[in-house]
Amino acid sequence: MPRIRTTHVGSLPRPRSLLDLLAARQRGEEVADDVLAAATRTAVADIVAAQREHGIDVVADGEMGKLGFFSYVTERLGGLERRPGAETVYSFAAEQQAFPEYYERYFAEAMMGGTVGTIEPVVCTGPLVYQGQQALQRDLDDLAAAVGDDRGNAFVPSIAPSGVGVNEYYGSEEEYFFAVADAMNVEYRAIVDAGFLLQVDDPFLTEIYSFHQYDRPTRERRGRMYVEAINHALRGIPAERVRFHTCYSINEGPRVFDVPLADVVDLVLAVDARYYSFEAGNPRHEHEYHLWETVALPDDKVLIPGVITHASNIVEHPELIAERLERFARLVGPERVMAGADCGFSSQATFRTEVDERVMWAKFDAMAAGARLAGERLSVPAR
Repeated sequence: MPRIRTTHVGSLPRPRSLLDLLAARQRGEEVADDVLAAATRTAVADIVAAQREHGIDVVADGEMGKLGFFSYVTERLGGLERRPGAETVYSFAAEQQAFPEYYERYFAEAMMGGTVGTIEPVVCTGPLVYQGQQALQRDLDDLAAAVGDDRGNAFVPSIAPSGVGVNEYYGSEEEYFFAVADAMNVEYRAIVDAGFLLQVDDPFLTEIYSFHQYDRPTRERRGRMYVEAINHALRGIPAERVRFHTCYSINEGPRVFDVPLADVVDLVLAVDARYYSFEAGNPRHEHEYHLWETVALPDDKVLIPGVITHASNIVEHPELIAERLERFARLVGPERVMAGADCGFSSQATFRTEVDERVMWAKFDAMAAGARLAGERLSVPAR
């Protein structure tokens, strides 16, 4: 049946059985490594099967093996330490100041409510070196076991250099980010060498423009530095094996300070990737498909606009999803559009995700149905 292919951003809710083990270990209770490893492998197998059942073509491990999007880097990189109370690498200060009562409730009850671990600032205090080979290999082996011979239709998320803590060791920010890039290149290469697609997750590029009070030259300089660091980390990796995901860090919120995509699209397209994943399904950004009326997408690139959002428990109608996909397809070509989500549905291991798990699967079902509708209308060949 003609259709546009489907994917998502990566993180998915962990099963209760795995969360209980992770929480016990966080409390200092003894949890055998082999018990946790077996539970993680089972969770990966189950989440991959569920993705396929709900119409996802390009799947991921749901980040079952990671306690959280931010926290896993201290396991993977030597030279970092956690430091409660230190400056964070990300900030929602502008939003919090504009809507203080909302965000007081939100951070306590929603975004951070029920998390297994704590999100603590990470500081670089020594030379950076990649030390996560064992944990990474475990993740890759679990995903390989789950997908079998279909590794080319599976992706593994990995953090962008700009998301790795605050520098207290290197002589300049540029030196620091390139040192992070050198270290993360080990992880990036291993993912691709294992036959998977690499997804570089970068909500930090937009932070420069959304929340920091930099003047325009400073924003542009930092933005270029972030992209140069990503490309340094990607050196030697074919662009066709790389997805780049950027978003706006906040899930459900007013979002009035989100930077327009037009302000950063040149930087996004400068990343050495084939696939570009970005928010397009929430009401602050849905109109931005018009950008592609004037911005030329290179012939070898593919857009993965979010057509379902992680910021609402409303299940999008398949007809609306089809319309969203058709807008992009008519501007850049249906062969260069893939259906995706705005962001991940559980960036931290948590007992209470913002979007209910059953609602999330209903969103995936709707996305698959909408992709079929769009494919039929656009006469997309079955792939």
